[in-house]
Amino acid sequence: MINQAIDHMMTENRSHFLIPGEMIASVNEDNSLRHAFLVLTKVRYAKIPVLDNDDHFKGLLSLAMITDKMLGLDEITAKPLDEFCVRDVMETGVATIDDPYNIEEVLHALVDSAFLPVVQDDGTFTGIVTRREVMKGINYIGHNLDKQYVITEKEPATPHH
Repeated sequence: MINQAIDHMMTENRSHFLIPGEMIASVNEDNSLRHAFLVLTKVRYAKIPVLDNDDHFKGLLSLAMITDKMLGLDEITAKPLDEFCVRDVMETGVATIDDPYNIEEVLHALVDSAFLPVVQDDGTFTGIVTRREVMKGINYIGHNLDKQYVITEKEPATPHH
């Protein structure tokens, strides 16, 4: 369980961690791979969210997922860019977090992910929580904990013989 003071300070700043969906580059599951290739190339993110027509989160897409379709045994071809859509190559079954989300759950999940998609109960994409934003929050706590709380050092535990 996370320290109560740290949990309070992180929860207090929770809104700063969420990057709203309208600020995030995303693609529709029905978009062609050509369109998705152009979006990913321009935004230079490793992965972007995939949404449906009702803004429900469906998965993630990376440039590697697209280029994998372009690679033959002995050549690279752009033909699959027009033959396949995002749905055909995207990563599904992606872990998401609820809106509002639990800070401790986020800290555990960000160990293995650069960002976490945030969704409402009905699956509507709200935005993302990034490792970068959470680290900024931890940095804030490191510099301000003693301004909000009295910190006292505990006596070290004595070893039992």
